[in-house]
Amino acid sequence: MITEAKRIQNIPPYLFARIEKKIDEARAKGIDIISLGIGDPDRPTPEFIIEEMAKEIYNPVNHQYPSSVGMLSFRKAVADWYAKRFKVELDPATEVCTLIGSKEGVANINYCFVDPGDINLVPDPGYPVYGTGTLLAGGTPYLMPLTEANGFVPDLDAIPEDVAKKAKIMYLNYPNNPTGATCKPAFFEKAVAFAKKYDIIICHDNAYAEMTYDGYVAPSFLATPGAKDVAIEFNSLSKPFNMTGWRIGFAVGNAKVIQTLAKYKSNVDSGAFQAIQYAAIKGLTDPRGKEAIDNMKKVYEARRDILVGGLNSIGWNLPMPKATFYVWAPVPKGYDAASFAEYVFEKCAVIITPGNGYGPNGNGYFRATLTVEENRMQEAIDRMKKELGTVEI
Repeated sequence: MITEAKRIQNIPPYLFARIEKKIDEARAKGIDIISLGIGDPDRPTPEFIIEEMAKEIYNPVNHQYPSSVGMLSFRKAVADWYAKRFKVELDPATEVCTLIGSKEGVANINYCFVDPGDINLVPDPGYPVYGTGTLLAGGTPYLMPLTEANGFVPDLDAIPEDVAKKAKIMYLNYPNNPTGATCKPAFFEKAVAFAKKYDIIICHDNAYAEMTYDGYVAPSFLATPGAKDVAIEFNSLSKPFNMTGWRIGFAVGNAKVIQTLAKYKSNVDSGAFQAIQYAAIKGLTDPRGKEAIDNMKKVYEARRDILVGGLNSIGWNLPMPKATFYVWAPVPKGYDAASFAEYVFEKCAVIITPGNGYGPNGNGYFRATLTVEENRMQEAIDRMKKELGTVEI
C-alpha cells in the first residue's frame, strides 16, 4: 500500500488546480467558459524580452548548470532596479537571491527557519502558499484576520503575546492578493517594530507592485526604516512582464536571511536557466520595460472599470481597487463563497474564485481577475446581469 507522508496528507488540494480541472472539464463539453479565476496574464511577454531569450538560447554557456543563487549580472540588475524604482540600496552579492519564480521562495523560506511546532503569522485571506508552505515545513499557521473594517490589514495588537513570542515568520503582501488592498507606510513601520520586539522575520510578497492605478505608486517594504534588519521581500517578473510561465523571480533584503535561503536552494534546485536570466535582465534594464508595464496598467485599468462598474450596476457598491489585477467582492445575501461561485459557474459559465479558498475569513467573498479582454469582461457582466438581476449585498 502506498501511503503519502503526513506532511502531504495535512495540506488541502491546491485551489487553482481544482479550478483548472473544472475549466478543462467544462470546455471539453463545448461550454463557452469565461474564466475570471486564475491570476495569469493573458497578454504575451513583450517581444524585446522574447528576442533576448531567443538569442541567449543559442549560447552554449547557458546550456550548463547555472548557479543556484543566480548570475551576479542578474542580481546586479535587480539591485539597480530596486535603487531606481524604490530608492532601496541592495548588495547584489549578499542581499539578492534569484528564484525560480517567487512562489518557490515563499515556500522554501519555511525550511530555512521553521522547525516542527513553530508558528508562522499568516494573513487570512491570503495567498495559499503562505499557509501550505508553513505546514509542509512542520510549522503551524496562526491566521491574522484581514477584515474589511480594518482595510484588509492585520491588527498586530490582536496577536496574543504567547503566539508572538513563538512566531518565526510573518507573511505580508501589499498590494494584496486576493483583496487588492493597499496599506499606508505607518503599518509597515508598526510591522518592523513588532518584528524587532519578537525576533520575527517578515517576508513581504511584493509581486503586484507594478500593477497600480489612478496615480498610486506601491512602495517596497524594504524602504521602511529598519526593515532590512528584520525583513526580506519577494518579487517577480511574472506579473509586470507577463512572464508567469518563465519562472523567474528574486528575494532581496536581510543578508543573513537571503544567504540562508541561498544555502537551502543550493541543496534542492539547480537554479534558473541562464537564458531566462538574461531575458529578465533585459526587462529590468531596457527602457522598453517601463513602457511595457505602463501599457499593461492601462489595459488592466480599463478592464477594472468594466468589471467594477458592471458589478456595481447589478447591486454591489465596490470601490475601484488601486492595485493588483483582482477585484474582491462580498457574495450576495443567501450565499456563501462556494455556493455563489458554483451558481455563477453553472448558470453563467463564468469562473470566479470562492474567497474561502484563501482562508476562513474569505468565506463571504469572491475574487475575480482582470485577465480577459474587454469584450469578454463585458460578456461576463452581461451573463451575470441576465441571470442575477439586481442582487442584495
